[in-house]
Amino acid sequence: MSRRTRRHHAPAFKAKVALAAIKGEMTLAQLAEHFDVHPNQIMQWKSQLQEAAAEVFGPGGGNRPSEPAVDVKTLHAKIGELTLENGFFRRRAQQSRPAERKAMIDREHDLPIAKQAKVLKISRGSVYYLPRPVPSADLAIMRRLDRLHLEFPFAGSRMLRDLLAAEGCKIGRRHVKTLMRRMGIEALYGRPRTTKPEPGHKIYPYLLRGMEITRPNQVWAMDITYIPMARGFVYLAVVLDWATRRVLSWRVSITMEAAFWVETLEDALARHGKPDIFNTDQGSQFTGAAFTGALASHGIAISMDGRGAWRDNVFVERLWRSVKYEEVYLRAYDTVSGARASIARYLDFYNGQRPHSSLDGNTPDQAYFNPLPFRAAA
Repeated sequence: MSRRTRRHHAPAFKAKVALAAIKGEMTLAQLAEHFDVHPNQIMQWKSQLQEAAAEVFGPGGGNRPSEPAVDVKTLHAKIGELTLENGFFRRRAQQSRPAERKAMIDREHDLPIAKQAKVLKISRGSVYYLPRPVPSADLAIMRRLDRLHLEFPFAGSRMLRDLLAAEGCKIGRRHVKTLMRRMGIEALYGRPRTTKPEPGHKIYPYLLRGMEITRPNQVWAMDITYIPMARGFVYLAVVLDWATRRVLSWRVSITMEAAFWVETLEDALARHGKPDIFNTDQGSQFTGAAFTGALASHGIAISMDGRGAWRDNVFVERLWRSVKYEEVYLRAYDTVSGARASIARYLDFYNGQRPHSSLDGNTPDQAYFNPLPFRAAA
């Protein structure tokens, strides 16, 4: 067993721990767990603080050199400067997404959590709330739903409920709908557009209908899929070159944060330049200002699928089928790092070794780096 690396604590941290020990509101074991410090170290810091405090009231304790005179004008100017800075950072913080503002909460700071939440304009209850883990029974159902969705992409919550019931799994339609929402899947079929986009989010038209896509970097597409693990699940996002089927960039994440999508996009742009058109679905993560702004800043035309129209992004759907049946369903990932490493190996195989009939038996790498005349209609 390796020894723990010696740590160096700041004087302010030592004083905070010692004061907490003097207050006596927590046991020594609780303090050790809370501050991640050995109990003997806490007792030593407590003794040091008490001895130093006694010296303040000892002989000569009150005969210290007088403090220099305070320049009131300079002090007022400094207060004004700090007020402006505080207002600036407060406005910037409040413009962030709720999840980002919640991450700014410092539970060890002297400012009470209630006041931190008030400054950041987030609910105090959301700061204290700890999400419950997904039950193992639900994880098993989600794994089965994922397979059924790939096999019957047109199936909605009612049909999926009935398909599960036929297999002996009794579950309500609302429960199925909740799990589908958690997985980020929905039935894929043409239907009237009756839902409203996220407030303030612009929905762009579908630009690929009837277009002949004949060269690399003409059109890129992006999507996300649910990846089951032995305990839990993660999300996989990819940027795909439409003409050559090559995976240009990918990321695995435990949440669907906006930064997750933008990082995947920026990685593809840094590695492969930019496409003429970028196609996605109408999910709020793609219609948000952070994502569309990144595309617009590079002068890329934005295209979005018709809602629920799987054919508008058919090549990404085919990729998901390959990833699931040739990699994910054959594994039982124990850790996120294990899932990431295994998926990386498969995508290297997919790009560099796996032949595609639609590419005349070539691999995506061959089609992307050595393009031959071919046609990929949208």
